[in-house]
Amino acid sequence: MTSLFFLPRHLMTLLLGLLSAILIAESAWARGLCVEDDKQREVCMAQPAQRIAALSPGATELIYAAGAGEKVVAVVSFSDYPPEAKQVTSVGSHTRLDLERVVSLKPDLVLAWGTGNPSEQIATLERIGLTVYYVEPHDFEDIADNIKDMAILSGTEGAGFKAADDFLAGIQALADRYQSAAPVATFYQVWDEPLMSMNSRHYISKVVTLCGGVNVFADSPRLIPRLNQESVLIKNPEAILAGGMGERNAKWLEKWRAFPELLATQRDNLFFIPPSLIQRPTPRLLDGARIMCEKLDVARQQRG
Repeated sequence: MTSLFFLPRHLMTLLLGLLSAILIAESAWARGLCVEDDKQREVCMAQPAQRIAALSPGATELIYAAGAGEKVVAVVSFSDYPPEAKQVTSVGSHTRLDLERVVSLKPDLVLAWGTGNPSEQIATLERIGLTVYYVEPHDFEDIADNIKDMAILSGTEGAGFKAADDFLAGIQALADRYQSAAPVATFYQVWDEPLMSMNSRHYISKVVTLCGGVNVFADSPRLIPRLNQESVLIKNPEAILAGGMGERNAKWLEKWRAFPELLATQRDNLFFIPPSLIQRPTPRLLDGARIMCEKLDVARQQRG
């Protein structure tokens, strides 16, 4: 057998590199620091993350929920919850990152938004050797899994697993309460210009269903369909719910008052939900779900 000492230098370097990678992976598995992200990629850490970059407001909320907020060294604009996150260094917006700033903060774990961050920028971070975990939850279980995964990667399993379990318990309580509720044809407005909603695969649609609502655009082929006012008029929902451009800005709903033929308008079933509670897939979605369920109950009561 040829001795390793007689291999060419470049082959020796390659072999040692592969051996090192194998040992690191085995060490990660032994420590239980391997998880699967929302792109079904295996993500492993040789030791718990100490410096974390959260590249979406939702990812920021999730990592704080996982109990690792003190380890966050980078966030993006609109990362406003919990309040402590506003004191963390911003590295741009989720749509355009300051890569030089990200790298200078030396994160050992990057939480990337799969469909929100620029793919080429995240690929660059991976190429230079940073560990990336993709966040893209589509239902309640995904949110809980994200929290648990982040807790495993950060070594904060106690806090993270409790937060995830509490969230799912709250969701189950709503499911039990509204499982026999009378259905309400519901239009949830994701955006105003262009007008947008969501199909049945989106987590907000799952909140509608949880509360006994029926998403009138559930069968749309697109996750976030672009609509026009006529399409909403044709669906004639009994309730219209929307967020807005701020936590107290219900301006989007006022436009529907111009259509008295809409059942939702006739019955004054135009309901505002603070967008950060419903449009971020985080534990606070439970608070948004409770509000939505209460609003749909009002719609039921107004049937006369």
